[in-house]
Amino acid sequence: MSFDDIIDYRGTHSSKWDTMEKTMGVPAEDGLAMWVADMDFRPPEGMLRTVIETAERGFFTYFGDTRDYDGAISWWMRTRHGWEVDPASILTTHGIVNAVSMALETYTRPGDGVVLMTPVYHAFARVIRANDRKLVECPLALRDGVYAMDFETWDAMMTGEERMLILCSPHNPGGRVWTREELRAVADFARRHDLLLISDEIHHDLVYPGHKHVPMPVAAPDILDRLVVMSATSKTFNVAGMHCGNVIISDPGLRAAYQKRLAQLAISPNSMSMRMTPALYSPEGAAWVDALCAYLDANHRLFVEGINAIPGLKAQPMQGTYLAWVDFAGTGMAEAEFKSRVAKDARIAASPGSVFGLGGESFLRFNIGTQRARIEEALSRMHQAFGDLQ
Repeated sequence: MSFDDIIDYRGTHSSKWDTMEKTMGVPAEDGLAMWVADMDFRPPEGMLRTVIETAERGFFTYFGDTRDYDGAISWWMRTRHGWEVDPASILTTHGIVNAVSMALETYTRPGDGVVLMTPVYHAFARVIRANDRKLVECPLALRDGVYAMDFETWDAMMTGEERMLILCSPHNPGGRVWTREELRAVADFARRHDLLLISDEIHHDLVYPGHKHVPMPVAAPDILDRLVVMSATSKTFNVAGMHCGNVIISDPGLRAAYQKRLAQLAISPNSMSMRMTPALYSPEGAAWVDALCAYLDANHRLFVEGINAIPGLKAQPMQGTYLAWVDFAGTGMAEAEFKSRVAKDARIAASPGSVFGLGGESFLRFNIGTQRARIEEALSRMHQAFGDLQ
């Protein structure tokens, strides 16, 4: 099956497509869903075969013996990212947001400060507040049109009440793939302020030519005593609905504390996800990801060029992910106006930048993990919606 093949997700209980009109005010009939971070592609055939075989044989019992599952994760991290993962260090949750929330419960107390480099994935702030922790927003600097870390400013912001730093690597929504040197500096910042570092690396496989994702344990192997790494198959293979997250903790003390929280909540893995993971983290899955990244790279170049051709709009150049970050500040429009033009005139559902925290107010996030024809249609609609600026 080609990535160009149009798939109609309407009527499938898809959050991205079937709640678009109710949530975003974009008509279901001809709206383009470019908000929720699902792609519009079928997963690899090997995984689908595994699901079909499981269903045909009626295997829906409690899952035991995770050796294949743990081994697949270790193989993937070693062969794709140069990271040697001890299978014993792998814990499983119901997705990464669930994993972050449990990390907050495990390692911090109500009232503790939790640091985010904003703008950043909005669910982090949501669970920080829901757990009665204090949100500390450290704004990313915008340099030459891309985000950069500003440790001098951030150092001055720390009060000593902060206990945790959550890093998004690669960065959502800016599409930055942090360099080894930047990651080393993050590790030093965490140590300098005695912060536990949560490294969310869920987009780690979706990187464009000329860039390379470096796992935090590879960039800073000396901070394993304060490091929790989170990853998943979900963004890579478009299986987010299976809710399976990997929490990899090398330090025995940190791991034991997290295991205790898992036990307290009586969380056990979803059996279908456990069967799917070895089929995804495989040579066939690797070939599929290589083809996907090439396709997404072409999408991103087309989208950025098309958006930047509209006066007043500026799309940040993407180094990874399938989430494009578009700045409308140059239009001089208030947020309500440019959002209305995109939703009502262009009939595109895009995520409002303000939900990503400080610095996102003039932005919208567009999901380009879709067929090329839909990218072309979205650009045509955007040019029409902002035609008076041209």
